[in-house]
Amino acid sequence: MSQLATTKVPAKTCQLADQHHLADKTLIIFDWDGTLMDSIGLIVESMHIAGKAHGFTTTDKAVKDIIGLSLMKGIELLYPQASAEQKLLIQQSYADYYIANSQRTPFFAPIENMLQTLQQQNRRLAVATGKKRKGLDRVLDASDSHHYFVMTRCADEAGSKPDPQMLTDILQCTEQQVSDAVFIGDSIYDIQMANSLGMTSIAVNYGTASSDELAAQQPTYQVDTPQALAELLCA
Repeated sequence: MSQLATTKVPAKTCQLADQHHLADKTLIIFDWDGTLMDSIGLIVESMHIAGKAHGFTTTDKAVKDIIGLSLMKGIELLYPQASAEQKLLIQQSYADYYIANSQRTPFFAPIENMLQTLQQQNRRLAVATGKKRKGLDRVLDASDSHHYFVMTRCADEAGSKPDPQMLTDILQCTEQQVSDAVFIGDSIYDIQMANSLGMTSIAVNYGTASSDELAAQQPTYQVDTPQALAELLCA
């Protein structure tokens, strides 16, 4: 089996080849929704509300499958029969509902303690997200978490996942190499993005995609819970 094949570790075990040893990673890049923040339920609810407001319906699974993409790209995939004007209206209805209810999206426990520990270990932390800049800044403000991250990159600044431009921008800004970094995400697009650069990846099974869907993308590591992620990264 390739060293890059999925290694589903019981969190405290970190025994892969040296180039994948997480203790050596100086740059840790996170997806946001479904990885750091418990927001998947609200995203699904918001998309249903927005679609129905303009005469369209979809399924929970279909919405989860587009999480990680930019919002408009997701809407185009969910509602291909909608006109350009309708897609813009769905986007606005989604944003209105999500913003009005965003107090319902806390960090997963124990994510904030994990971020604090990683900072204390002198790791550099960053975010690469399918959110727009305005949306990410809003949740960073609401969660008082700007200070954890040396850089954040959004889909409206560098293209929608799995385009790796967000990751390459972060590497360039932080003057780090691919071998210095690990990317953590909950969608197949996250793992595809990391794989396109040959970057070490951690797939988390508690977000959008199923364990089997993520395993098929061959992440370097795969964990079931936020606690397991924290133990793996902070070991």
